[in-house]
Amino acid sequence: MTHVATTLRLPQVDHPAETVWLFDLDNTLYPASCNLFHQVDARMAAFIAGELTITEDEARLLQKHFYRTYGTTLRGLMVEHNLPADRFLEFVHAIDVTPVPPSPALDAALGALHGRKLIFTNGSIRHAENVLDRLGVAHRFDAIFDIVAANYVPKPDPAPYHEVVRQYGFAPALACMIEDLPRNLVPGAGRAARLTSACGVPMVGAAQFLATVTTP
Repeated sequence: MTHVATTLRLPQVDHPAETVWLFDLDNTLYPASCNLFHQVDARMAAFIAGELTITEDEARLLQKHFYRTYGTTLRGLMVEHNLPADRFLEFVHAIDVTPVPPSPALDAALGALHGRKLIFTNGSIRHAENVLDRLGVAHRFDAIFDIVAANYVPKPDPAPYHEVVRQYGFAPALACMIEDLPRNLVPGAGRAARLTSACGVPMVGAAQFLATVTTP
């Protein structure tokens, strides 16, 4: 039975290597206290102000409207203003990732997990690669499923959950999703993908959280 929890038990599988781990990226693989989003947020406002010729204060209000209405600022810009996604993603993710410390503990924790490991993010591949390289864990992941792969439809819309299952050809019952935002866990734990487990990560990040993983 699917569930959303703050501790995790592995899916019931005959062979642990069959398990598929879907990890969110931002504020999941690293602590929210790194505050990378502050940089991204400022760059999103600057991009909107420049593209729409409005003040940054007006841009921030519009940005929040897009996020509440469409799930991401990018989706709102595409739907309401037909702005190019690639230029937006390149601009807003040109940030300094050095506030994220390298994490040998996370590397070891990921190495102890059997099965495929995928990044499932509303961000871009470039941003994910920068963060994973900084953490020192890029070699632990088999693929990155980003907002482009999701056809620019963000979590928690059910569509990207179906799409990641389709693209990587795994049975949802063998998968576990780890994510910091509860609203993004609900589709994975419910009818969207029927993942075996969908678990919220505390603010400390995945390295400490994975210490709670237990076998069936």
